[in-house]
Amino acid sequence: MPAAWRYSGNQLKRWRTKASVSREELAAASNYSPDTIKSMEQGVRMPTPRVLDVADGMCGAEGMLSAAKEYLLREKFPARAQDFMAREKEAISLWWYETMHVPGLLQTKGYARALIQNHVPPLDEETVEERIAARVERQAILTGRKPPVALSFVLYEAVLRAPQVDADQLRHLLEVSRPWNVVMQVLPFERGVAAAFMGPLVLLETRDHERFAYAEGQLGSELSADPEAVSRATERLSMIRAQALSPGESACFVERMVDQS
Repeated sequence: MPAAWRYSGNQLKRWRTKASVSREELAAASNYSPDTIKSMEQGVRMPTPRVLDVADGMCGAEGMLSAAKEYLLREKFPARAQDFMAREKEAISLWWYETMHVPGLLQTKGYARALIQNHVPPLDEETVEERIAARVERQAILTGRKPPVALSFVLYEAVLRAPQVDADQLRHLLEVSRPWNVVMQVLPFERGVAAAFMGPLVLLETRDHERFAYAEGQLGSELSADPEAVSRATERLSMIRAQALSPGESACFVERMVDQS
């Protein structure tokens, strides 16, 4: 749980208690359930801007609670991914191999919504919208930086066969991979090698030429600058890229899927 969540939640509870406002009253006024308000006060969920503004008025906090929004808006991503997102903003190159989902940088809004709305445990609608907006904002890395960031994506065929991937998402992959700095490759089922079955993996280099390896799983994630970990990630990604279809062949592969959809 991020410290900003815990502190803001603690202040929310203190002001509510001081003003003799019940959790149920705050929940009704802000259109949340009492259990959700409790989770925010405990720091399990991020206190949303709406709750902070409503509580500020009900508790007579004179802007003290609303002021927390500036700090919480920085928490646009799940706690486990925040360190990686900070490094991604500094990246000059990024290699990304994905086994199950289209990488966030390549997702359409519709695809992102399908994933985020089905998050377990469920997220409230405000958090869903914030995370979709944050994901779209990240995509500026594709063409919005000078000098351009060198981006290489390898997608295992299972990514493209997932039920959430529709024709719009497939066409979007073709579109975003057209700029010269973005390379997309497909690793077909029949070309899978041992390294490809070890899960998603990202290799990132910053402007200061620091190199990081990043891996994310269901129960957590790891961002490492350890030279041995970076070396292993480089070897695995190099082998996967060598086995994948060429960018041209990959585009044809995706185009055939669009025609069949």
